[in-house]
Amino acid sequence: MRRVRAFGALFGLLMAATMLAGCREETKEPAPLIRPVRTITVEHSKLGDSVSLTGHVEAENQVSFAFRLGGRVIERLVNVGDQVEPGQILAKLDPQNEISALRTAQANLVAAEGQLVKTRNAFGRQETLLRQGFTTRAQFDAAQQAMRASQSQVDSSQAQLDNAEDRVGFTELHADAAGSVTAVGAEPGEVVQAGQMVLQVARQDGRDAIFDVPAQLLRQAPEAAIIEVTLTDDPAVKATGRVREVAPQADPTTRTFRVRVGLSDTPEAMRLGSTVTGRVTLASSPEIAIPATALTNFNRQPAVWIVDQDKKTVSTRNVEVLRFDPATVIIAQGLNPGEVVVTAGVQALHDGQEVRLLGSTQ
Repeated sequence: MRRVRAFGALFGLLMAATMLAGCREETKEPAPLIRPVRTITVEHSKLGDSVSLTGHVEAENQVSFAFRLGGRVIERLVNVGDQVEPGQILAKLDPQNEISALRTAQANLVAAEGQLVKTRNAFGRQETLLRQGFTTRAQFDAAQQAMRASQSQVDSSQAQLDNAEDRVGFTELHADAAGSVTAVGAEPGEVVQAGQMVLQVARQDGRDAIFDVPAQLLRQAPEAAIIEVTLTDDPAVKATGRVREVAPQADPTTRTFRVRVGLSDTPEAMRLGSTVTGRVTLASSPEIAIPATALTNFNRQPAVWIVDQDKKTVSTRNVEVLRFDPATVIIAQGLNPGEVVVTAGVQALHDGQEVRLLGSTQ
């Protein structure tokens, strides 16, 4: 009986020890989880962004030719695409009315000149008689006044003749510079008004690339920037230029500004109306750029995870974003060169968490 009792007591002690060991194992804290993360080291970047815009080629100077008087077009000597030279006749109006007016002015001038000869002779006689005392001062003054009136009539008739000759010349439209015809506004037989566009000519003294540029890009573009312009369908055809003119007012629909880039050494293949692509590098300043995946949210503001390189732990820090695109975020304030920022795995982190830098042996 004593042996049985001793065995029972020993068995109870063993069971109690086993249960106590099990409780200790259950209450043992698990090892902290070390998260693997990808990081970058913050540094200043001075590379400017390259921006491309699509535009088209126009003549630097494009002139609309019109008659200075109205009439019926009887002949148009050029068509779209034709080359013109200085002084070349482009179109003609029916000159019949102007020729008739010219003949009338010529006849009036001849009559006025005849009247002037008559009154001048009469004045000469009165002047001789007055010196001899055979006429009165009143008759002399009347002859002098008649001569002056005839002279005025001659001057007026001469002016009318000059005007009539000019109007006959206005029935012909002449080119004032070399260029190519880009548009026509009237056909032979049509009656046009004074100032109505009959032909449009692109002069050959230069070509421009035209772009519609957003206001933000205008502010960021450097002064006197060199623009590289290429044909959209053939990038091997290239030219360079500088901004020659910026529209003072934005387009009311697109809110963009029309910019004319004067091209130098324009290739022959870069014809008028061709679609081109312009590229410019924006002005750059030291700035901090990080991948967009590094950005998170803390206290309803943009933030990033900063790695403590000694403790290998992370903490959040709010930052101020200057600008961003789908791939990159430019930081205005909140980061310093040399700091390590987490770029992947930011959703599973918390302050003070220990991390393992991917690619590190530690």
